[in-house]
Amino acid sequence: MEVDTIINFLKTTLKFKEIYCQIQYQRIINQAAEKMNLTVTAEEIQIEADSQRTQRSLEKAADTYAWLDEQMINSDDWEAGIYNSILRQKLAEALFSQEVEKYFAQNKVDFEQVLLYQIIVPYEKLAWEIFYQIEEEEMSFYQAAHIYDIDEQRRYHCGHEGKLYRFNLKPDFSANIFAAQPKKVITPLKTDQGYHILMVEEFIEAELTPILYEEIMDRMFQEWLAIELNYLLHNS
Repeated sequence: MEVDTIINFLKTTLKFKEIYCQIQYQRIINQAAEKMNLTVTAEEIQIEADSQRTQRSLEKAADTYAWLDEQMINSDDWEAGIYNSILRQKLAEALFSQEVEKYFAQNKVDFEQVLLYQIIVPYEKLAWEIFYQIEEEEMSFYQAAHIYDIDEQRRYHCGHEGKLYRFNLKPDFSANIFAAQPKKVITPLKTDQGYHILMVEEFIEAELTPILYEEIMDRMFQEWLAIELNYLLHNS
């Protein structure tokens, strides 16, 4: 397939900028890693390749080759992708691993979590009727969610929204939710999605877990890449 055909297709599907930025990000990573003398060993690539084979249940070499054919790539392409992924992780750690705890401490309140249940309905009158029925114990929050919520998956899960960080919530939602009493329904709030009836199951104190550590470091790294790319575009 001709390069021009691929480029024109990416442009017509509005994906050209996304791919262009990804290519530039990789160049930025490669240059920064070289300056910091970061390397990726063949053993590290092999370990990650074995892990990916296990995840995809590629038990035999023939299974791996068949999978590579499906992806329209060869083993060198696959290993190059693994190399880039490992190099990216190493650079992120080299740049920001010492900054994560400081960032967490300075923004700890943003990482408080809430286990939230939610019902969204399209009409204000209906929202208030449901709210009062729950308040007066004519039906439970979970029953109401199972019957009325506009989202099919949330209906199946009786309104269960899951654990959310404070920073994931809009300011007006955050203020109402984190001021609420657990198990008490919150008066309806309006957004462009509809009317929200919320209930807090529990609050979870901010804790720097290994998963959150990686999320913060990745966020800092993404911000750094965006700044570097912006500088590159305006000074080239």
